[in-house]
Amino acid sequence: MHLAYPAVLAVLLFCVGVYGVLARRNAILVLMSVELMLNAVNLNLVAFDVWLRDTLHAGQALTLFTIAIAAAEIGIGLAIVLAVYRNRGSSDVDRLRDTAETDAAETLPDEWTGDGGPVGTGTAGSPDEPATAPAGTARKTEATA
Repeated sequence: MHLAYPAVLAVLLFCVGVYGVLARRNAILVLMSVELMLNAVNLNLVAFDVWLRDTLHAGQALTLFTIAIAAAEIGIGLAIVLAVYRNRGSSDVDRLRDTAETDAAETLPDEWTGDGGPVGTGTAGSPDEPATAPAGTARKTEATA
């Protein structure tokens, strides 16, 4: 078999993967496109291993290692996408780029942050009173005192 056939197929797979990464907005489809690109690389590794008639079969061994790494990558990627979907309600990649850490701090209620300082350093009572009440007890306020 000629080397050109698997090489052309690998190039086509890689191009479809690049198109999927650049054109798709859904994070799961982007992960699938990355997997297509990795499989194109694996196809090249096996094709060149057969073409060079390597007695150690280093290309095939590297392909098995790459498949194991790709399986771990897709597992972690899907877990992150699932967590983002549960948190944001969407797995749209463009909407994820618009988030920042400051957005979460701005949405905290004032009673959690006290007087605008870091969480747990509010002016809820006297300086020696902790900012949060122990479990099962209510904090004394001006209304109950």
